[in-house]
Amino acid sequence: MADEDPDATLFVAFTRLGFAVRVTKRQWERIVSEKHPVMAGRQRDVLDVLSNPDEIRESKRDPMVFLFYVREKPGRWLSAVVKRVDNEDGFLVTAYPTDAIKEGERRWTK
Repeated sequence: MADEDPDATLFVAFTRLGFAVRVTKRQWERIVSEKHPVMAGRQRDVLDVLSNPDEIRESKRDPMVFLFYVREKPGRWLSAVVKRVDNEDGFLVTAYPTDAIKEGERRWTK
């Protein structure tokens, strides 16, 4: 079936930094099966944090990696990690709930 193509786009988010993030079915499945199973069923939340974050930080280790955060409740955030490729669009590396915002240069805030 064509709609079962694992490289098909699951969703695209347009970020506050001016680039798009494309998430494929394969990427999402890897996140929820191998990295952070707690994220299963939370595609809409990840789309929301990418397009309407409370804060975006640049990774301390890689200037092409950005961490998007939205506060879910006191002391808890949803984080989405994106890798931008050659100043073009990016892809989702992972997404997870967290109790801390990582260090790194703040690139955008509400």
